Amino acid sequence: MSGPLAGVKVIEVGQALAGPLAGVIMADMGAEVIKVEKPDGGDDARLWGPPFVGPDSVSFHTNNRGKKSITLDIKSAADVAALKELVKDADILIQNLRPGIVDDFGIGPDALMAVNPRLIYCSIWAFGYTGPLKLAPGFDPLLQCYGAVVTLTGRPDDPPTFCAPAINDTATGMWCVIGALAALKQRDTTGKGCVVDASLFESAVAWVQGPLNNYHVTGKMPQRHGAASATLSPYQIFETADRPICIAAGNDRLFVKLARAMGHPEWCDDPRLSDGRKRAANRDHVVASMQPVLSTKTRQEWMGIIGEAGVPCAPVNNLAELSETEQLQSMDMLRTLPGSDLKIVGLPISFDRQRPHPRSDSPKLGEHNRELLGRD
Repeated sequence: MSGPLAGVKVIEVGQALAGPLAGVIMADMGAEVIKVEKPDGGDDARLWGPPFVGPDSVSFHTNNRGKKSITLDIKSAADVAALKELVKDADILIQNLRPGIVDDFGIGPDALMAVNPRLIYCSIWAFGYTGPLKLAPGFDPLLQCYGAVVTLTGRPDDPPTFCAPAINDTATGMWCVIGALAALKQRDTTGKGCVVDASLFESAVAWVQGPLNNYHVTGKMPQRHGAASATLSPYQIFETADRPICIAAGNDRLFVKLARAMGHPEWCDDPRLSDGRKRAANRDHVVASMQPVLSTKTRQEWMGIIGEAGVPCAPVNNLAELSETEQLQSMDMLRTLPGSDLKIVGLPISFDRQRPHPRSDSPKLGEHNRELLGRD
């Protein structure tokens, strides 16, 4: 499978996470992705370990498989000229360098689109392309704080709590790809490239759009509910006789099925539980009714009973348990990098029921200098 982006040339001038993630998505989809790294050490993520596989971290391998690596010093006029030569026939350029630096060194959108008017120039910012924080640096935890995510995660009495995955970096990389592909489609009509901007700040705001929209209507700050939904009930983690279980009865029909499956059809006649709005308002009563019943059987037993009733439920897996699930194996999401024993998670998307395979291992620093620049 060559991939739906076969024939697309992408230049990635970036490091860390958001930019390389956008690049690896395109690489797995078949694009030729040329990764431009600084000569002294390359992408900082090469050292983001342990663990390491060879000289580079697993984090680096995760987001740089299938790419070609060249080294250029953008402070050098000669190397900027070499980059512009590569841009002449490129389709997409992705950059997530420190805000403002690309214009300082003559590789901003105006400069590179003058070389190639069909170029899709993608910039990944911390706070965005305008506003008082335009030139401020930013990393995922900073934007989880600035964007209020930490005030929505956890239990009511918890301190501000991070979401463990780098959600803003990841989302921004994906928004970058979405924008780039839309711009490619537009180019088919106009014949011209365009500038695509995405930022960790915009991604952070997008994550909290529901609570933020609600706040603008009500003027009330949302409450934190730990492992429960802020708007639905029962829609949360419960304890059983042995292991926790997540139950998501997200509408009245499912609640009726749940109550009957748990042996308490009378819950449906309780005026405090008769519809979704009332259950949300009486969350404590919902939990107080269900928890003692759930504690009488094991998780596996309840999974059978509740699942057979057609109510969505799931075990609370740790990473080791997730790795052993039949579903993960069936979906074929773990991929071994060519020429390596390293297993990585593949793209969460398939084409004609085939998941794109990594076409090569992650590149060594400057591995493709000779091929692409004619020098070592």
